[in-house]
Amino acid sequence: MSNYKTVFFTLGVLLIVLGIAMLVPVGVQFFYNELNSTFIISSIITITFGVLFYLSNIDHNRSISTQQAFLLTALSWMGVAIFGSIPFFFSELNLSITDSIFESMSGITTTGATIIENLSATPKGILSWRAMLQWLGGIGIIVMAITLMPIMNIGGMQLLKISSGDAAEKILPKSKQISLRLTLIYLTLTLICAFFYKICGMNIFDSLTHSMTTIATGGFSNYNQSIGYFNNAKIEYVSIIFIILGSLPFIAYIKFLSSDKKLIFKDAQIKLFFKLIFFSVLVLFIYLSISNKNIFEVQLRSIIFNVISILTGTGYVTKEFDQWGNFPLIFFLLLMFIGGCAGSTTCGIKVFRVHMLFYFFRNQLLKIIYPRAVLNLKYNDEVVQEKLIASIISFIFLYIILFFLISALLTLTGLNFITAISGAASSISNVGPGLGSEIGPNSNYANLPASSKWILSAAMILGRLEIFAILVIFLPSFWRN
Repeated sequence: MSNYKTVFFTLGVLLIVLGIAMLVPVGVQFFYNELNSTFIISSIITITFGVLFYLSNIDHNRSISTQQAFLLTALSWMGVAIFGSIPFFFSELNLSITDSIFESMSGITTTGATIIENLSATPKGILSWRAMLQWLGGIGIIVMAITLMPIMNIGGMQLLKISSGDAAEKILPKSKQISLRLTLIYLTLTLICAFFYKICGMNIFDSLTHSMTTIATGGFSNYNQSIGYFNNAKIEYVSIIFIILGSLPFIAYIKFLSSDKKLIFKDAQIKLFFKLIFFSVLVLFIYLSISNKNIFEVQLRSIIFNVISILTGTGYVTKEFDQWGNFPLIFFLLLMFIGGCAGSTTCGIKVFRVHMLFYFFRNQLLKIIYPRAVLNLKYNDEVVQEKLIASIISFIFLYIILFFLISALLTLTGLNFITAISGAASSISNVGPGLGSEIGPNSNYANLPASSKWILSAAMILGRLEIFAILVIFLPSFWRN
């Protein structure tokens, strides 16, 4: 176990930070005259466990191997989800352990699925904690995607590696520098988003909580109607802009601020991301124009908002898009799988993998036509190795297999076909709202069986951690020296 001292030391630090973060909602409770012991007790429990992990592993060797990086990734996210559920369990909402962990897992993985039926009547402290969980999950996945996942060679994430000479032992020193920059950029975007929400009509509390869940592309709202509650075009436009900003690779912001001002316009996945948005909006606009739907009833603003929200996995809604017809449902299901850019707060398969898969298939067809041709697959003007392509293909294959497996398991718990299929897609892609009457855009997950919620919670963390980071620790060979 001494080989894992660094892992448990880091886990202890994370729990201490989480425990301190639990004191922020105490201030919210005090301001809104809702003060009780919920968050104080939760903070004491979390910090106590954090200190125990910290002190018992303080003599760690300050280095981390690839194997330990996998374990740290899995344990830190599961640990934060479990301890993050304590305030929900102790709250006045009388939530069960299952519901508390589901809500916490949905928060930290930025999924946005909720079991709280009446958000308007929910205490402000709990609403602020939900938003904070998503905000912390958003910055957590950015840091992990840029510092840990490229080194762990997960599903082609090597393409994000900052320096090809980085070794696993160099992760921690380099990650401290990068994490600080990323956090500052992330915090700045959050505050700017809150400012614009405020001047567009939100009150201070709503503007702060919604800005946290917007930049995190998480989608938790303080109202059952989500962003549609405000019925404000300006608020929706602000939301669209900052969801997109949260969906771009954050390493691009660092490089933009450092030297390369044109990177955002040259990056292959960023360009494809905007093309996907444009063509998705165009397809739905044409469909709704020629279908029985009145295009003036379904506004272009609503189409743009919901396309961006679903594609990025944010999960905010303004209209019940499940009333637009059958084609939009299938189309949105496809968008759930694609997701946003790698190295951002978004989820799903990721745009760069879809991009690479397309070029791989194109090259295979060209090799059939020109068998003697030497065709190199390039990404951002760099030649991509075959083993990286194999990693991407295996990831996408496993992603689809898990989607069908989760769907099948959900049907075994008693869910109908539409609910099971959309729930599986929404959870593994960390989107939030599903389809149908049970978990549709303006519904919630409260009435699902407990077994369904545990399956969905497992799917959320699998999808958030790019599948392999969780599955690899269950292999016997992982634990062999």
